Amino acid sequence: MTTSPRLAVWGDPIAHSRSPQLHTAAYRVLGLDWVYDRRQVTAEAFDDALAGLDGGWRGLSLTMPLKERAFAAAASVDRHAELTGVVNTLLLGERPAGFNTDVGGIVDALGDDGITGVRSVRILGAGATAASALVASAELGSEHVEVRARRPERAAALIALGRRLGVQVDVDLLDAAPTAVDLTVSTLPGGADLDESVARALSADGGALFDVAYAPWPSALGAVWQQRPVISGLGMLLHQAVRQVRIFVNGDPAAPLPDERAVLTAMRDAL
Repeated sequence: MTTSPRLAVWGDPIAHSRSPQLHTAAYRVLGLDWVYDRRQVTAEAFDDALAGLDGGWRGLSLTMPLKERAFAAAASVDRHAELTGVVNTLLLGERPAGFNTDVGGIVDALGDDGITGVRSVRILGAGATAASALVASAELGSEHVEVRARRPERAAALIALGRRLGVQVDVDLLDAAPTAVDLTVSTLPGGADLDESVARALSADGGALFDVAYAPWPSALGAVWQQRPVISGLGMLLHQAVRQVRIFVNGDPAAPLPDERAVLTAMRDAL
């Protein structure tokens, strides 16, 4: 008796994840009887949990705080993962392959709102998602990125990454006086406490807002942002998941799925 391939999203916390709905919708359209669920896994438990999977497992989606652990566990990584040092997708097997689909998810989500090129970007936060936002900014043509963080010392890796990408990265405190930019990308966690005066100052000349958070929505920034468009993280969630499905089905995040338009529509409806 052959069992259906298994997949899941792991993270901590994980109950809020919409990945099971997105992936299940995709596999239904593709006619694949695959099982995709969620599991709460801490960073400390990740290695043992991964080692405990049997041959029936095809892949994993990883969210906070497991992306760096997944990078370390991968036998090979794609360029986006290599640049950022994080993996949000593992294609399992004897030699697990790691991918970062967040970069493409950001680019595709911005494209949905007509943003296909930017000159200057401000990134709020200095964690793993900020690295993906920096790579996405470079791919959109930005040559200058400001990083604003509560702890600017955490941004040293982003400065080094900027050098590799040919992007000038300047770092300052979150509440420092802002300068005008074309696009602000907030990688702050959903529900992050942000003083309204700081949020309003950031919005004054912040250009379009792309906020990776989507719950609760609007975020503290989205509620006061003075310029348009204001884009939630649902688009990034959708498009990075499409790339994950491509990986799990085709082994390649750039290889289109059969009838991908219908797959994308079903996934969008599942959000």
